[in-house]
Formats: sequence, C-alpha cells, structure tokens
Amino acid sequence: MEKKKYNDLSKELQQRIMDERGKGYVNPYRTKDADAVRRKQDWDKNKLLRPAYVRDIEKIMHTPYYNRYADKTQVFSFYKNDDITRRALHVQLVSRIARNIGSLLGLNEDLIEAIALGHDIGHTPFGHAGERYLSECLQEHAGQYFNHNVHSVRVLDTILNRNISLQTLDGILCHNGEFAMQEYRPVPMEDFSCFDRKYEQCYVDEAAIGKLIPYTLEACVVRVCDMIAYLGKDRQDAKRANLIKNDSIFDEQAFGKSNPEIINNLIVNIVENSYGKDCIVMDDEYYMAIKATKKENYEKIYFNESVERTYKESIQPMFHTMYNRLLADAKAKDTSSILYKHHIEFVKESTKTYGYEAYLDTTTPEQMVVDYIASMTDDYFVDLYEYLFPGSSYKIEYVSYFE
Repeated sequence: MEKKKYNDLSKELQQRIMDERGKGYVNPYRTKDADAVRRKQDWDKNKLLRPAYVRDIEKIMHTPYYNRYADKTQVFSFYKNDDITRRALHVQLVSRIARNIGSLLGLNEDLIEAIALGHDIGHTPFGHAGERYLSECLQEHAGQYFNHNVHSVRVLDTILNRNISLQTLDGILCHNGEFAMQEYRPVPMEDFSCFDRKYEQCYVDEAAIGKLIPYTLEACVVRVCDMIAYLGKDRQDAKRANLIKNDSIFDEQAFGKSNPEIINNLIVNIVENSYGKDCIVMDDEYYMAIKATKKENYEKIYFNESVERTYKESIQPMFHTMYNRLLADAKAKDTSSILYKHHIEFVKESTKTYGYEAYLDTTTPEQMVVDYIASMTDDYFVDLYEYLFPGSSYKIEYVSYFE
C-alpha cells in the first residue's frame, strides 16, 4: 500500500497566525458585512441576529431549487449508486474546504459559504454534458450561450428575485473551476451596473466566460476550492463506478494523487503562499501539478468512451427534442402545458413575497424553456422525456448497484 503524505503549515506560519489572532488582528482584505450591496438595499438590513452574508446563505438554502442539488449529476450520470457524488455533496465540500482556507487567512467565512452553496444552483441535469447541450439549443434558437455559473446568478437574481448581495452574486458568476490560475487577484467593481455588464456579456460572447475575475478575496478562495473539491473526488467516484481500478493509473504529483492528499496539501500550500496578501496564490510546483492532474482526469475519466457514447447517442438528442417541444408550448402560451404547470406555476408559487410578474414580462420563450430544463434533476428530465415522448427510441440504461 502506498504511503500517503500529508503536509502541515510551517511552524513559523502557525506561530504568526496565533500571535496575530491574540493581538486581535483583522485581515485588511476581508470583506466587511457592512459593505454588502443589494439591488433593494432597504429590504435586507444587516443585523446582529442575521448578518449580511448569513442572510444570503439562508436565502439560498431555503430556495426550492436548493433541494434539487440532491439529484443533479456531478460527473457520473447513469448509476443507481448513492455513494457517487451529486451536486448536493459537491457544494458542501467546496464550502468546507473554502471555509478552512478562509478561516486561516482571516476572511469572511459567511460570504465564502454563501458563494459556495449557491455556485451551482443553476446547473443543468447531466453535469457539463447537459450544460453543453442546453447551450447548443439556446445558441440555435436565440443566438446566445448558456453557462451554468451565469444561470446560477439568473436563478437567484431574476427568476426567484431573492435580493442576494452583489458580493455573493459576483462570486457565483466568477466561480468557474474549469479555468485554473496560479494567482487569483480580485478586480475591483463599482456597482451593480458593472456587474450586469459582465453578466450579460457572457450570453453573447463565448470567450467572456474565461475572462471572469471575482472582486472579493473570498470569491477567489471559492473559485480555487471548486477545483480542489473535484480533482480527487472524481477519482474516488470513478473507482466506485468501476471505470478505474485504483490510483495507480495516475502519476504522482507534488500534492499526491489521492483525494485526501490533494485537499490537505493544496490547503497548506495556498495558505502558506497567501497569508497576509491581497491575492490567493499557490507555488509553481503545485500549479503545474493541478494542470497535470486535470489533464489526467480528462484523459482517463471524463472522456471515457462508453460514457461519452451514452451522452452523444441519447442525452444530446433528448435535450434538443425536449427543447423544441417545450419551445412550441412557450410560444403558443399554452397554459395547460407541462411548461406552465411545472415551471411557470412553480416560479409563481416560489416568488409570492418577491414579485412574480417581472419574470413573465421580461423572459422570452427561448429563455423560459432554458430556465425550465436547467432547473430539472436527472430523474425528472428522464421521466418528463418519457412522458412527452412515450414511443421514443432514446432510453437511458442505468447501472444498478449489483453490476
């Protein structure tokens, strides 16, 4: 059995952190609760009972869409196996890892948690494959691009109108863990008008998504932790799905190759290189190790031939067929349709306190269908497809617990 290696913070840094805590040190780059900005500033006052970003956490957790994390695929879609990660666990892991780093750096842990718990709330069923196929549909019919991080903002800020703070929304928008960086340095932002331009650009410019940089240090922490949370966990899930036998197929990197090693050692490296600074940094060796690990995961897990074949041959045409059917109902304004009964009425019920009419007034039929499909869990998508197209040749075969 390979011996695992778990690093620890240097004695010098540990002593520095304890000394500065004892003196009441406050990180000057920490985001203050009092600075929280909202579209409707009078709606949500910062109180001792419910500080600004605690409000955001609770708003996010109590939205009806939060429940749906439980049956949204992280990577492996076609398994009846509760030990394989769904998004409900992923967002908790991101939150936990990010709060560990944030605590050591003296950042605002409530803001970190709010961003982490909300960052995937707009994700499609069937993971990044579903995201690609829904973007194809939106591009074909409206000339726009779909990205899950952009849609997560739309869910909280537009569809459900929850008056989430600018700081949390920006962290959610800019969280994308697919774009690794060695240094995460916040970019200042003045107000919601600046944020809205950044957000809207992602719908019309395919390259805009890769240029997003958060404007708080807390959001930078969440962004790198989104990646830390899945690098090794996807390897664990691949073993549980019997796609790989063990970690021996992966190269040994500076931080190891197992999930516990990757998480522990990256936390240590980031804290050692970021403490007291106005940015989040890792050293050259660890940055190159992240890039190499991501590359291996793509080659040996994500691009698995059998998994890709199922997505291409079944899920992709199912997305397009369902989108076209629901779009016809949306354009006809058929109030007896599934779209109205299961989506419009759901939004109406979920936004009684916050105002519902604006959603109908400002949403095109094309976007309305995107909103509905993106909100679906994997099982709901499959059941709805079978309901709408009972004679279809497209079927999903799940791997049972006993295979």
